[in-house]
Amino acid sequence: MLETVENNFIKSYRVRNSMKALDRVRKELSPPAYRRFKDLLRYRLYGEDFDKEPLDYKIAVAFSMGSDSTATLLILRWAGFNVVPVMVRLPQMSDVVLMRAGEYGAVLVKAPNYMEIMKEQIKKKAPICGRCHSMVMDAVKDYARREGIKIVASGDLLSVGSLSIYKQEDLINLNFPAFLAMDKEETINVLNRKYALGFGCPLWRVASKNASILKRFGIQRVMRELRAGALNEKFAKKLILDILAQ
Repeated sequence: MLETVENNFIKSYRVRNSMKALDRVRKELSPPAYRRFKDLLRYRLYGEDFDKEPLDYKIAVAFSMGSDSTATLLILRWAGFNVVPVMVRLPQMSDVVLMRAGEYGAVLVKAPNYMEIMKEQIKKKAPICGRCHSMVMDAVKDYARREGIKIVASGDLLSVGSLSIYKQEDLINLNFPAFLAMDKEETINVLNRKYALGFGCPLWRVASKNASILKRFGIQRVMRELRAGALNEKFAKKLILDILAQ
């Protein structure tokens, strides 16, 4: 499911930073969970196999059915964690997406006042992706707190290893693809199926037609991910062309 990165200087450096970040939150984890995360990082570095016996340790994953969050879910389950995919039900989500999310056992929650806030952002011709992301994560964290879950994972590709796992207030944030130094191509490969790569959700596409400046913000985001190594040139070009076609 995962390739080793021992011979990739940049990725192995990031994974070693993830090990240091993991040690900083060690006291916040159960000993079995800590060891399993450590084993997973060593597997990523050196290909060392490890015990994948199911752990009675829950992790809430912010689940959108995209490649990054789906890869996060699949790898954590493969590693033996008890994963709860939490999908924030957004108005722009199709019935097909919701149905497929149910096949993964997704729990549906709501983000209060979501559309009111998004409409205000669109009216101001302001970026919506960052605001949407923060509202989604807040809703997932609220669910985790209600259920007594201590770790909330996301499909974040960008954060460096030193920021891939950290404590924030009463929860542990785990930016999982960053934790393993994965890039977009790797997360798609984990799915083992065809994946239609495109930029933005239906709401962003509608907003970008009314405010073309959002396309510029979108391209800047793609270029940032390219510089960070989360995207290769082929994927970046495809996403930029998709943005310009809207």
